[in-house]
Amino acid sequence: MTKYKIAIFCDGEFFHGKDWEVLKPRLENGKNSEYWITKISRNRERDNEINKKLLFMGWTVIRFWGKDIKKNTDECIQVIEETIFDLKVSEKFDEGNL
Repeated sequence: MTKYKIAIFCDGEFFHGKDWEVLKPRLENGKNSEYWITKISRNRERDNEINKKLLFMGWTVIRFWGKDIKKNTDECIQVIEETIFDLKVSEKFDEGNL
């Protein structure tokens, strides 16, 4: 949402390592463990790098897990709406309009 400088990401649970402290040991015991641990670890690092870059550029970053969007769509929308509201209030405050 460029108007409000909000970056919204939908992260897949497996590829972005949801509950990594649980998933990683499971992967260590599975097939092709080195590949998956390296891949998912790098995805997590990249997510953090992207978050930091965007925050540095003045963007607000919102990340949702894919299943949360499917199961709790209204809550995800509420997070976005509240973020927009907070940004608008902050903008007015910065302009001295409050």
